[in-house]
Amino acid sequence: MDSTASSLASLWDRVFGTQPDPDLWVVIATLVAALAVTVPHTVWRVARNAITIAHEGGHGLVALLTGRTLTGIRLHSDTSGLTVSRGKPHGMGMILTAAAGYTAPPLLGLGGAALLAAGHITLLLWLATALLLAMLVMIRNAYGALTVVLTGGAFLLVSWLAGPQVQAAFAYAVVWFLLVGGVRPAFELQAKRMRGGAGDSDADQLSRLTHAPAGLWLFLFHAVSLCSLIGGGRWLLEV
Repeated sequence: MDSTASSLASLWDRVFGTQPDPDLWVVIATLVAALAVTVPHTVWRVARNAITIAHEGGHGLVALLTGRTLTGIRLHSDTSGLTVSRGKPHGMGMILTAAAGYTAPPLLGLGGAALLAAGHITLLLWLATALLLAMLVMIRNAYGALTVVLTGGAFLLVSWLAGPQVQAAFAYAVVWFLLVGGVRPAFELQAKRMRGGAGDSDADQLSRLTHAPAGLWLFLFHAVSLCSLIGGGRWLLEV
Protein backbone atom coordinates (compact mmCIF):
# COMPACT_ATOMS: atom_id res chain seq x y z
CA MET A 1 0.00 0.00 0.00
CA ASP A 2 2.78 2.41 0.89
CA SER A 3 4.52 1.71 -2.42
CA THR A 4 1.28 2.26 -4.36
CA ALA A 5 0.50 5.47 -2.51
CA SER A 6 4.03 6.70 -3.10
CA SER A 7 3.76 5.92 -6.82
CA LEU A 8 0.42 7.73 -7.11
CA ALA A 9 1.80 10.73 -5.24
CA SER A 10 4.81 10.78 -7.55
CA LEU A 11 2.56 10.61 -10.63
CA TRP A 12 0.37 13.39 -9.23
CA ASP A 13 3.39 15.62 -8.65
CA ARG A 14 4.71 14.84 -12.10
CA VAL A 15 1.49 15.77 -13.86
CA PHE A 16 0.15 18.61 -11.71
CA GLY A 17 3.43 19.99 -10.42
CA THR A 18 5.36 22.75 -12.11
CA GLN A 19 8.43 22.46 -14.28
CA PRO A 20 11.17 25.05 -14.81
CA ASP A 21 10.90 27.43 -17.75
CA PRO A 22 13.13 26.63 -20.73
CA ASP A 23 15.88 29.01 -21.79
CA LEU A 24 14.84 31.95 -23.93
CA TRP A 25 16.67 30.51 -26.94
CA VAL A 26 14.41 27.44 -26.78
CA VAL A 27 11.32 29.64 -26.83
CA ILE A 28 12.65 31.60 -29.81
CA ALA A 29 13.75 28.44 -31.64
CA THR A 30 10.31 26.86 -31.25
CA LEU A 31 8.70 30.05 -32.56
CA VAL A 32 10.95 29.91 -35.62
CA ALA A 33 10.04 26.23 -36.07
CA ALA A 34 6.32 27.09 -35.91
CA LEU A 35 6.78 29.78 -38.54
CA ALA A 36 8.78 27.37 -40.69
CA VAL A 37 5.85 24.95 -40.90
CA THR A 38 3.17 27.63 -41.20
CA VAL A 39 4.48 30.10 -43.78
CA PRO A 40 5.75 27.90 -46.68
CA HIS A 41 2.75 26.58 -48.59
CA THR A 42 4.16 23.12 -49.29
CA VAL A 43 4.91 22.44 -45.62
CA TRP A 44 1.68 24.07 -44.47
CA ARG A 45 -0.37 21.65 -46.59
CA VAL A 46 0.80 18.85 -44.29
CA ALA A 47 1.02 20.77 -41.02
CA ARG A 48 -2.51 22.12 -41.49
CA ASN A 49 -3.83 18.66 -40.56
CA ALA A 50 -3.08 19.48 -36.91
CA ILE A 51 -5.04 22.73 -37.16
CA THR A 52 -7.94 20.80 -38.70
CA ILE A 53 -7.92 18.44 -35.70
CA ALA A 54 -8.25 21.43 -33.37
CA HIS A 55 -10.85 23.07 -35.65
CA GLU A 56 -13.15 20.06 -35.82
CA GLY A 57 -12.48 19.24 -32.17
CA GLY A 58 -13.68 22.73 -31.30
CA HIS A 59 -16.93 22.16 -33.19
CA GLY A 60 -17.42 18.83 -31.42
CA LEU A 61 -16.60 20.03 -27.92
CA VAL A 62 -18.89 23.06 -28.09
CA ALA A 63 -21.67 20.94 -29.60
CA LEU A 64 -21.51 18.69 -26.53
CA LEU A 65 -21.27 21.61 -24.11
CA THR A 66 -24.37 23.24 -25.61
CA GLY A 67 -26.43 20.06 -25.34
CA ARG A 68 -26.27 18.90 -28.93
CA THR A 69 -25.68 15.24 -29.82
CA LEU A 70 -22.33 14.72 -31.49
CA THR A 71 -22.64 11.96 -34.09
CA GLY A 72 -19.22 11.97 -35.73
CA ILE A 73 -16.12 13.78 -36.95
CA ARG A 74 -14.32 13.21 -40.24
CA LEU A 75 -10.85 14.46 -41.17
CA HIS A 76 -9.78 14.37 -44.82
CA SER A 77 -6.39 14.22 -46.53
CA ASP A 78 -6.96 17.63 -48.17
CA THR A 79 -7.02 19.07 -44.59
CA SER A 80 -10.76 19.68 -44.70
CA GLY A 81 -13.04 18.21 -42.07
CA LEU A 82 -16.65 17.72 -41.09
CA THR A 83 -18.31 17.57 -37.69
CA VAL A 84 -21.91 16.39 -37.54
CA SER A 85 -24.19 16.95 -34.56
CA ARG A 86 -27.93 16.62 -33.98
CA GLY A 87 -30.15 19.18 -32.35
CA LYS A 88 -32.08 22.30 -33.20
CA PRO A 89 -30.89 23.68 -36.57
CA HIS A 90 -30.98 27.19 -35.10
CA GLY A 91 -30.49 28.93 -31.79
CA MET A 92 -27.50 29.73 -29.58
CA GLY A 93 -26.23 26.15 -29.41
CA MET A 94 -25.95 25.92 -33.18
CA ILE A 95 -24.39 29.39 -33.43
CA LEU A 96 -21.73 28.65 -30.82
CA THR A 97 -20.98 25.29 -32.42
CA ALA A 98 -20.49 26.86 -35.85
CA ALA A 99 -18.35 29.67 -34.41
CA ALA A 100 -16.08 27.27 -32.52
CA GLY A 101 -14.13 25.91 -35.51
CA TYR A 102 -11.93 28.80 -36.60
CA THR A 103 -11.62 30.11 -33.06
CA ALA A 104 -10.62 26.79 -31.46
CA PRO A 105 -6.94 26.53 -32.56
CA PRO A 106 -5.90 30.04 -31.42
CA LEU A 107 -7.91 29.78 -28.19
CA LEU A 108 -6.34 26.39 -27.45
CA GLY A 109 -2.99 28.02 -28.11
CA LEU A 110 -3.85 30.84 -25.71
CA GLY A 111 -4.89 28.36 -23.03
CA GLY A 112 -1.70 26.39 -23.64
CA ALA A 113 0.37 29.54 -23.31
CA ALA A 114 -1.28 30.26 -19.95
CA LEU A 115 -0.38 26.76 -18.72
CA LEU A 116 3.21 27.11 -19.91
CA ALA A 117 3.52 30.54 -18.32
CA ALA A 118 2.48 28.90 -15.03
CA GLY A 119 5.06 26.14 -15.47
CA HIS A 120 2.58 23.32 -16.14
CA ILE A 121 4.39 21.77 -19.09
CA THR A 122 3.59 18.11 -18.34
CA LEU A 123 -0.03 18.91 -17.50
CA LEU A 124 -0.42 20.57 -20.90
CA LEU A 125 0.89 17.46 -22.65
CA TRP A 126 -1.40 15.14 -20.69
CA LEU A 127 -4.46 17.33 -21.26
CA ALA A 128 -3.75 17.38 -25.00
CA THR A 129 -3.40 13.58 -25.00
CA ALA A 130 -6.71 13.19 -23.15
CA LEU A 131 -8.52 15.49 -25.59
CA LEU A 132 -7.14 13.60 -28.57
CA LEU A 133 -8.19 10.25 -27.09
CA ALA A 134 -11.69 11.59 -26.45
CA MET A 135 -11.85 12.89 -30.01
CA LEU A 136 -10.70 9.55 -31.41
CA VAL A 137 -13.93 7.94 -30.17
CA MET A 138 -15.94 10.20 -32.46
CA ILE A 139 -13.79 9.87 -35.59
CA ARG A 140 -15.69 8.18 -38.41
CA ASN A 141 -13.09 7.65 -41.16
CA ALA A 142 -9.76 5.84 -41.45
CA TYR A 143 -7.65 8.87 -42.39
CA GLY A 144 -9.03 10.84 -39.47
CA ALA A 145 -8.38 7.98 -37.06
CA LEU A 146 -4.80 7.60 -38.30
CA THR A 147 -4.14 11.33 -37.98
CA VAL A 148 -5.47 11.52 -34.43
CA VAL A 149 -3.68 8.33 -33.35
CA LEU A 150 -0.33 9.57 -34.66
CA THR A 151 -0.79 12.99 -33.07
CA GLY A 152 -1.92 11.55 -29.75
CA GLY A 153 0.89 9.02 -29.84
CA ALA A 154 3.46 11.79 -30.21
CA PHE A 155 2.04 13.61 -27.17
CA LEU A 156 1.92 10.41 -25.13
CA LEU A 157 5.51 9.41 -25.94
CA VAL A 158 6.90 12.83 -25.16
CA SER A 159 4.92 13.24 -21.92
CA TRP A 160 5.80 9.75 -20.68
CA LEU A 161 9.33 9.08 -21.91
CA ALA A 162 11.05 12.39 -22.68
CA GLY A 163 13.07 14.44 -20.24
CA PRO A 164 12.08 17.92 -19.00
CA GLN A 165 13.99 19.83 -21.70
CA VAL A 166 12.49 17.81 -24.55
CA GLN A 167 9.02 18.10 -23.03
CA ALA A 168 9.41 21.87 -22.75
CA ALA A 169 10.63 22.26 -26.33
CA PHE A 170 7.81 20.07 -27.67
CA ALA A 171 5.14 21.86 -25.64
CA TYR A 172 6.34 25.32 -26.66
CA ALA A 173 6.52 24.26 -30.32
CA VAL A 174 2.95 22.95 -30.20
CA VAL A 175 1.57 26.07 -28.54
CA TRP A 176 3.43 28.40 -30.90
CA PHE A 177 2.06 26.39 -33.82
CA LEU A 178 -1.52 26.69 -32.57
CA LEU A 179 -1.08 30.44 -32.11
CA VAL A 180 0.70 31.12 -35.39
CA GLY A 181 -1.08 28.46 -37.42
CA GLY A 182 -4.42 29.57 -35.98
CA VAL A 183 -4.08 32.89 -37.81
CA ARG A 184 -3.65 31.58 -41.36
CA PRO A 185 -6.98 29.72 -41.91
CA ALA A 186 -9.07 32.88 -41.53
CA PHE A 187 -6.96 34.62 -44.19
CA GLU A 188 -7.30 31.57 -46.43
CA LEU A 189 -11.06 31.66 -45.98
CA GLN A 190 -11.12 35.37 -46.76
CA ALA A 191 -9.14 34.79 -49.97
CA LYS A 192 -11.51 31.99 -51.05
CA ARG A 193 -14.58 34.15 -50.44
CA MET A 194 -13.04 37.01 -52.44
CA ARG A 195 -12.70 34.58 -55.36
CA GLY A 196 -16.34 33.56 -54.96
CA GLY A 197 -15.64 30.22 -53.30
CA ALA A 198 -16.34 28.71 -49.86
CA GLY A 199 -20.03 29.51 -50.10
CA ASP A 200 -20.88 27.07 -47.32
CA SER A 201 -18.06 28.07 -44.97
CA ASP A 202 -18.53 28.49 -41.22
CA ALA A 203 -18.82 32.26 -41.74
CA ASP A 204 -21.60 31.80 -44.30
CA GLN A 205 -23.42 29.30 -42.08
CA LEU A 206 -23.21 31.78 -39.21
CA SER A 207 -24.53 34.50 -41.48
CA ARG A 208 -27.59 32.39 -42.28
CA LEU A 209 -28.09 31.55 -38.61
CA THR A 210 -27.77 35.11 -37.30
CA HIS A 211 -28.63 37.26 -40.35
CA ALA A 212 -25.35 39.11 -39.72
CA PRO A 213 -22.95 39.55 -42.67
CA ALA A 214 -20.47 36.74 -43.19
CA GLY A 215 -17.76 39.38 -43.28
CA LEU A 216 -18.56 40.26 -39.68
CA TRP A 217 -17.98 36.68 -38.60
CA LEU A 218 -14.79 36.58 -40.62
CA PHE A 219 -13.67 39.70 -38.75
CA LEU A 220 -14.39 37.86 -35.48
CA PHE A 221 -12.20 34.94 -36.60
CA HIS A 222 -9.39 37.38 -37.41
CA ALA A 223 -9.80 39.22 -34.09
CA VAL A 224 -9.74 36.06 -31.99
CA SER A 225 -6.72 34.57 -33.76
CA LEU A 226 -4.64 37.76 -33.77
CA CYS A 227 -5.47 38.69 -30.18
CA SER A 228 -4.67 35.13 -29.08
CA LEU A 229 -1.33 35.29 -30.89
CA ILE A 230 -0.44 38.61 -29.27
CA GLY A 231 -1.55 37.61 -25.78
CA GLY A 232 -0.19 34.08 -25.92
CA GLY A 233 3.06 35.25 -27.45
CA ARG A 234 3.63 37.70 -24.60
CA TRP A 235 3.11 34.91 -22.05
CA LEU A 236 5.48 32.55 -23.84
CA LEU A 237 8.24 35.15 -24.14
CA GLU A 238 8.09 36.05 -20.46
CA VAL A 239 10.58 33.36 -19.37
